[in-house]
Amino acid sequence: MCATCGCSDGAVRVSGEHRHDHGHDHGHGHGHGAPHTHVEASPRATPATRVIQLEQDILAKNDLLATRNRDWFADRGILALNLMSSPGAGKTTLLERTIRDVGPELGISVVEGDQETLLDADRIEATGCSAVQINTGSGCHLDAEMLERGLRVLQPKDRSVVMIENVGNLVCPALFDLGERAKVVIMSVTEGADKPLKYPQMFRAAGLMLLNKVDLCPYVDFDTARCASYAQQVNPALTVLEVSATRGDGLDAWYSWLRAQRDTP
Repeated sequence: MCATCGCSDGAVRVSGEHRHDHGHDHGHGHGHGAPHTHVEASPRATPATRVIQLEQDILAKNDLLATRNRDWFADRGILALNLMSSPGAGKTTLLERTIRDVGPELGISVVEGDQETLLDADRIEATGCSAVQINTGSGCHLDAEMLERGLRVLQPKDRSVVMIENVGNLVCPALFDLGERAKVVIMSVTEGADKPLKYPQMFRAAGLMLLNKVDLCPYVDFDTARCASYAQQVNPALTVLEVSATRGDGLDAWYSWLRAQRDTP
């Protein structure tokens, strides 16, 4: 049970995972050696105190596993990016376009996170890209242990790029480090321009914001400059790029950012 949001991870499924065959272990199989969460509350501890302690323990365990993931990526020269957004912002469409344009150059493979179905992994595999689907059941985010299980199946090549498409949610994914190099938040012009102010943790955690679907600007009431201003008010270091995954606007800048991240040790 996630104390941060109340979701359960008991029904997590990783497509292609060999539950009894560890031949694909990629060398940091901490799934069986992770610390267990123990909560000992004094008789005077309030329920609120116990919830805070449980949340701290869960995040501490996750951070330890994320550090191991990060070390595993670094040892192999793999760039891992955590893509986050609300549902419908266009993450999967952007990934499809990115893979078709620069996938072979960058060696992209994908970890897909959704509560149910293999639909997004099927879309990614249709581009010729390797993908693994993680279904979280009632869970609203990926965590470091789920990613480790997915990597065991995905087996990304050294010096490649792993795109992690997180569950559509602007809250909990920002709190859970997966071991990625950077978090990328994707917004669309069909959402409210004030989203960065309403969900500041997400935009504060990100290194890049992609404002997607700008081809729809003539048809919606959306102020791109105001949205970018709000985002940089929350996070002055945030890079903001306006893109259209369907029409191609701004994608060269996105690909340049990817190359720069790949070439940075």
